[in-house]
Amino acid sequence: MSQENFDGLTLGLPDSQGSFTELWENMVSPPLLNLPMAHNDSWPDGNMDALLNNDLPGFDADLFELSPETSTADGVTPPASTVPVTSDHPGEFGFQVRFQKSGMAKSVTSTYSELLNKLYCQLAKTSLIEVLVTKELPQGAFLRATAVYKKSDHVAEVVRRCPHHQKEDATDHSSHLIRVEGSKRAQYFEDPNTKRQSVTVPYELPQLGTEMTTILLSFMCNSSCMGGMNRRPILTILTLETPEGLVLGRRCFEVRVCACPGRDRKSEEIKSKAQIGTKQTTKRKNAPPAPTPNTSAKKSKSASSAEEEDKDVFVLRVRGRERYEWLKKINDGLELLDREGKSKPPVTVKHEAAAPSSGKRLLLRGERSDSE
Repeated sequence: MSQENFDGLTLGLPDSQGSFTELWENMVSPPLLNLPMAHNDSWPDGNMDALLNNDLPGFDADLFELSPETSTADGVTPPASTVPVTSDHPGEFGFQVRFQKSGMAKSVTSTYSELLNKLYCQLAKTSLIEVLVTKELPQGAFLRATAVYKKSDHVAEVVRRCPHHQKEDATDHSSHLIRVEGSKRAQYFEDPNTKRQSVTVPYELPQLGTEMTTILLSFMCNSSCMGGMNRRPILTILTLETPEGLVLGRRCFEVRVCACPGRDRKSEEIKSKAQIGTKQTTKRKNAPPAPTPNTSAKKSKSASSAEEEDKDVFVLRVRGRERYEWLKKINDGLELLDREGKSKPPVTVKHEAAAPSSGKRLLLRGERSDSE
């Protein structure tokens, strides 16, 4: 297309203010950086340090730096574990959980067994749990209560209320087993991945004159309910967390929801003590027998000790000449037997016969009377 035709085409446009050639010539291209060439001596040591110098026009040295706001997402809770941890962990804040002491009477609605680390409570009855920390917690810390099955066969299942109790409850969180009472700030959650349910409540500072914070928990289904727990033992995991989802401490205890907590606690403690006693007895029976001493060595030791005692010399003080002569003859006879080498034990002397009433003394064998 010729220049004249091109200009005529542009002049025919109503919004055009000049020819395309004039428009092209009037365009100003952005200035290019006069970068040194590789063969130029001004290139510093052949590296790229000159490009990162702030003296270069239009260059931002912080172009590739990520701001702290964009590096992490605020308020994102880390995903929950498929198999939750049930071991106690006080953490750096010394997180502890205590229960109010109560007896085992039939009238109690909640009682805790230290022997079994187990809470016994009635359906929908409030249980007081005391929370204790040793250091000041971060701002916005909260407590989370989660129920899991105790046995490994059922730990992957989600603990929910039975259909009967869910149907009777008109609240939005009717399927949750654990409820927080007395606080409007309690929130109920269900993990999108594991479907586990939990309830949270903000941590409150202890009131004046006490060092513990009290929370109120209630369990909304019996342990024996069909379609729910179905007599499967459960554990309650109480964790202390930050707003970002970081776990600061963890405590775990077993829970049994029943009609008579005191009676069940008493019977299970007795059963546990009996099992402990049986295990100790079995352990003692299975223990290897103690080594018995060698019988022959024992006999030889006793024989040698007897021989050593026979060689000893003893002095016997006797009152009266006649008694001395009598005992002396007995001793002479025993020594005669030893010299002859007889192994028979010495003949024991019978009890002394009663002295005759006439005053005559009893003659020994071989002794002649004065009358003869």
